[in-house]
Amino acid sequence: MLRTLVAGLVLVAGLALPMVAPQPAHAVPPGTYAYVANFNANTVSVINTATNTVAVTVPVGAAPWGVAVSPDGTRAYVTNRADNTVSVINTATDTVVATVPVGLEPLGVAVSPNGTRAYVTNFGASTVSVINTATNTVVGSVPVGDAPIGVAVSPKGTRAYVTNANDGTVSVIKTNTDTVVATVPVGAFPFGVAVSPKGTRAYITNFNDDTVSVIKTATNTVVATIPVGDAPQGVTVSPNDTRAYVINADDDTVSVIKTATNTVVATIPVGDAPREVAVSPNGTRAYVTNANADTVSVISTATNTVVATIPVDDLPFGVAIGVVPCPGHGNHDHGKPAHCKPGHGKPGHDRPTTATAPAPGNRTPARGR
Repeated sequence: MLRTLVAGLVLVAGLALPMVAPQPAHAVPPGTYAYVANFNANTVSVINTATNTVAVTVPVGAAPWGVAVSPDGTRAYVTNRADNTVSVINTATDTVVATVPVGLEPLGVAVSPNGTRAYVTNFGASTVSVINTATNTVVGSVPVGDAPIGVAVSPKGTRAYVTNANDGTVSVIKTNTDTVVATVPVGAFPFGVAVSPKGTRAYITNFNDDTVSVIKTATNTVVATIPVGDAPQGVTVSPNDTRAYVINADDDTVSVIKTATNTVVATIPVGDAPREVAVSPNGTRAYVTNANADTVSVISTATNTVVATIPVDDLPFGVAIGVVPCPGHGNHDHGKPAHCKPGHGKPGHDRPTTATAPAPGNRTPARGR
């Protein structure tokens, strides 16, 4: 059974991970930010998507892998694979405000639409930890398949979908009982998962098959299998539900799938060893982490071309995008608005921008291929 990080998964045992000096609180203005987990640097790069520059770098735990932002934009959750923890970042100050112990080798993370729960896949424990975000404590542990990696929550929050890499399956969790209610066979070594904004489809990348399985969520059955590039890992769906973006780690490309026809309509070259992808709330940009290049590629979704390349820290893996609200507008922030213009930090009003974790696989080393 595969228990090592491959295709961009670095073995942590015996790996000398650099120490990162603490940083003071760094208040950021309201707006749209991309949060990038840098696996070898133990940091998160916070990218201002209006300028495509790194606004601040946040020290987190050891070997950060996945990132998710709460729906209200006030918190970012980062899985630390070597620490068996999740770092909780206050996005208003870009500081870690809590560290939550979870299971062995946490990788994927997703937050429920109402922001009350965070779901974390524990690759080495074959479980999903359920975090109460109000108390930053684990309130449940759900047994799933062998070697879970990706996790995504349905738009209504009633289901969580988990890829089980060594089983070739997807576990469907009923969130109000924290129990698995279905197990769906997919391709070989399923890695990433994304649920469509309408909640009708789940898209699964099959790393060893070079395909994407499309699950109909109403029946928990695979209704399409789409050939993509070499070693697909991360996947996301556009806010308007018309496109799915798939990372091909060994091709250094992104496949763009037209969801209406389940066909690839574009293939976009990006940086060396891409891992994960996130789309901006207004749908105009996609952000791709390039692990071997220590960069993030910014794709214009209108033209399917790279329009910017942003240097980040060592071995970037996971990426998530969130809208940081004005003070007092988020569930976790009870301060008073200060110097905020109307509409700032709200998804419907985010500025036009130039704009989820690496994957265990078994074909590509993390550095040099």
